[in-house]
Amino acid sequence: MWSDVVCPWCAIGRAHLGTALSQFEHGAEVTVRWRSFELDPSAPRRRPGEYAALLAAKYGTDRATAQAMIDRMADRAAAAGLEFHLERAQPGNTFDAHRILHLAADAGIADAVGSRLFAAYLAEGEAIGERSVLARLAASSGLDADAVGAVLETDRYADAVRADEREAGELGVSGVPFFLVDGRFAVAGAQPPEIIADTLRRAWTRRQMVTVAGDGPACGPGGCS
Repeated sequence: MWSDVVCPWCAIGRAHLGTALSQFEHGAEVTVRWRSFELDPSAPRRRPGEYAALLAAKYGTDRATAQAMIDRMADRAAAAGLEFHLERAQPGNTFDAHRILHLAADAGIADAVGSRLFAAYLAEGEAIGERSVLARLAASSGLDADAVGAVLETDRYADAVRADEREAGELGVSGVPFFLVDGRFAVAGAQPPEIIADTLRRAWTRRQMVTVAGDGPACGPGGCS
C-alpha cells in the first residue's frame, strides 16, 4: 500500500482494505506492506494556515468549495468507521514519518504505527512533521523510544523511502492510496471494500494456478521470463 500519512483518502483506503481482508476467505494469510509516497516532498516541517484555505489554494478554488471537499471526506471517513477533524490539521513534511514507518515495519508493527499517525494528523491536529511530535507518537504506538531517536538523528531508512517512491514512479503511480496485490493486481484510490476483496480473490486464484502449473515461463510487470 503506497500512501502518505497526511492523506485523508489513504486513511479511508486503509480502512477499506481492513474490511476487504475481513471479507476475503484467506485474509489472515495476507501481509500488508506500508510503502512511502510523499504528497509534497518540498513541504516545511509545519505549514501555517487554516486547512480549508490551504486546500483552496492548492486546487485553485474558493474556500467554500474546499470546505465542501473536506465535508465529503469527513462523511466518507465516518462511513468507514473513522473520525476526521481536518479543521485541526497541521500540514507538514512527512519524510521522517515515512522513515519511522520503515522502522515500525522492521519491528512488525507498521500497521499500528501507521494507524496512529493517520489519527494524529487527521483527527487530533498533531504536527507530525515536527520530530519531537513524531517521536512521542511513535513511542506511544509501541516503538522503542531510543530506536526512534536514533532514526530521527540520522538518515537511517532514507534510502528505503526513496526506493519506495522510485518504484511508485516506475509503476506510474501519480496518486495515493495505491494498492499492488501480489505484484500484479493494482487498485488505485480509496475503492470500496468489495472491489479490493475481489482483487484479492483474483490474485489468490492466479497464485494457486501458478503453483499448480509449476515454474514455467510467465510474464509480469517487468516483462517475460
